[in-house]
Amino acid sequence: MKLRTSAGAVALTLAATLTLTACSDGGSGSEESASPSASSSSSAADEMPQPTKEDVAALEAVKVEGKAGKEPKLSYDKPFEVSAPTSRVVDEGDGAELTEGVQVTMQHVAYDGGAKKVASTWDQGAPTSFMLGDAQFGILTEPLVGQKVGARVLVANPVQAQDGSTQTSVNLVEITDVKKIPTRAEGEAVEPAKGLPTVTLDDSGKPSVEIPKDYKAPKKLTAQTLIKGDGPKVKENQTVTAHYSGWTLDGKQFDSSWDRGTPSSFSLQQVIPGWTQGLAGQTVGSQVLLVIPADQAYGAEKSEQNPLGGETLVFVVDVLDAK
Repeated sequence: MKLRTSAGAVALTLAATLTLTACSDGGSGSEESASPSASSSSSAADEMPQPTKEDVAALEAVKVEGKAGKEPKLSYDKPFEVSAPTSRVVDEGDGAELTEGVQVTMQHVAYDGGAKKVASTWDQGAPTSFMLGDAQFGILTEPLVGQKVGARVLVANPVQAQDGSTQTSVNLVEITDVKKIPTRAEGEAVEPAKGLPTVTLDDSGKPSVEIPKDYKAPKKLTAQTLIKGDGPKVKENQTVTAHYSGWTLDGKQFDSSWDRGTPSSFSLQQVIPGWTQGLAGQTVGSQVLLVIPADQAYGAEKSEQNPLGGETLVFVVDVLDAK
């Protein structure tokens, strides 16, 4: 699932500065990808390069000005560089403990190697949420697991720029909330319309799909509720936490949060139009079958950079939370 690059610039920048694969060996990914095809966070973390003594010393020298609850100012000698992801706890929290698999809400400010602020959730006007263990925010998994709500943590990360050069991002993360959410859709089963792809769930709730041989790609978006949750209705401007899998019409799976082992969070203002239109109005706890024509997915043109262009896509989405 790729994000729209024309919206949500702050969220994209924040994700890019904290992306696990930004500069790790053999990694792939960019700020456009909300759910990169990556291994689980634990194995990816094992492959992550470790900071040197010089990296640790450099981060120790970063000065954090300002009290918790407000955007801090970071200052340091420039150019600032580290060779590997490096973290430092600035303040211990005293709230609920963070464990892998919980939903974490955080405020976050990012600076570049030249000590210039590049993005801030305080400027955006609202914190951001993610699943601890989600590969998109994989850099945060190790430093945050075991911390408590209220903690402030510095994270420095070498990030590969568009021109191929490496720049270091310096981030201050403040944890404001933590929440356990369901691992699968829960609610009342809904009988789907005839002729649609058939969805089967395994014992964990992971879906598989069978597409009828005579199935014709629809010209308009199909959004079929399979399980009706009893939570609040999802709005177009919210961030949704979801488990999902996606297939092309030939039945080939191209993405799955189930395979990565952790649900993903998406702003509905940053995903493909079929997701925005298909999930808005659904209720939290629901499972939804989406059949999305190319013009509401990745467009008509297929290319090396856009391999899903021209494809009608099938998704099964478990809506676990919305903020």
